[in-house]
Amino acid sequence: MKNLILIGVILIAALCSIEYFQAKDYQPLFTYGEINGKVESPLVNEASGIAASIRNPGMIWTHNDSGGQPRVFLMDEQGKHRGTYHLRNGVNRDWEDMATGPGPDPDKTYLYIAETGSNYGQFPYFHIFRVAEPLAGDTANVTEVVDWLTFTYPDGTNDSECLLVDPLTKDFYIFTKKEPNVGVYRYPYPQPKQESETLIKLGTIPFSHIVGGDISPDGKEILLKTYDKVLYWKRKEGESIWEALQRKATKLPYIPEPQGEAICWKKDGSGFYTLSEETTGFEAILYFHKRNGNISEE
Repeated sequence: MKNLILIGVILIAALCSIEYFQAKDYQPLFTYGEINGKVESPLVNEASGIAASIRNPGMIWTHNDSGGQPRVFLMDEQGKHRGTYHLRNGVNRDWEDMATGPGPDPDKTYLYIAETGSNYGQFPYFHIFRVAEPLAGDTANVTEVVDWLTFTYPDGTNDSECLLVDPLTKDFYIFTKKEPNVGVYRYPYPQPKQESETLIKLGTIPFSHIVGGDISPDGKEILLKTYDKVLYWKRKEGESIWEALQRKATKLPYIPEPQGEAICWKKDGSGFYTLSEETTGFEAILYFHKRNGNISEE
């Protein structure tokens, strides 16, 4: 019965989305998601974040949600398993999102893993784990030593499931989840390794249940995801992420997934991926939303 109810909810949401996107004044920048493949690894059963690899072109990182081993998984664009990598000195208290991007060494690319979940407001401190991006085929299957970037909020504790890493400034942007208007915080570069940093609160945006996001590799496009929609902003020259978010979002074509929390850009900018956690009766499917090249983004 639960599965039937869930299917019904998804179908209703899909029909509503289709009706919205067929409006006369709507020009889709991206297509609806097409199935690229099923996630092959049986170890990936609660995918909470994804990030396209920089060091391993054509591959995607993912991780499970809270309470599991401190490890990340590498798959190709069809969901085929390409490796499991254990974080040498990491922990998984409540991992919620991840990103790839630049960092302190210009000759390296980095994985950033957001240990930012706090369902009951029980944690006073949070972490972003930074590690040099592993190379596919590394038989050791253990990452380098992880940098623990510790932070607190200026207004108490919060539950967050969304991390953005700005490739232009190396600043982090963290979004809270459950409020009617979620909070947006900045963690400026360089993030200190030896002590805790208090985030800078920038304000709120008029959305709830932000569960994932990503910034395009060129830094010009922003995606945020809720359970039932994908939101898009185009960043202007010289504009900060926060300034871009002050404009009205564009809602992209999206059919809600059963427990869809993960989203990331493809590194060539040709589209973006979404991925859901596994739920009863539903396998984890990797979807690709292709850029509609004939439509202006302005």
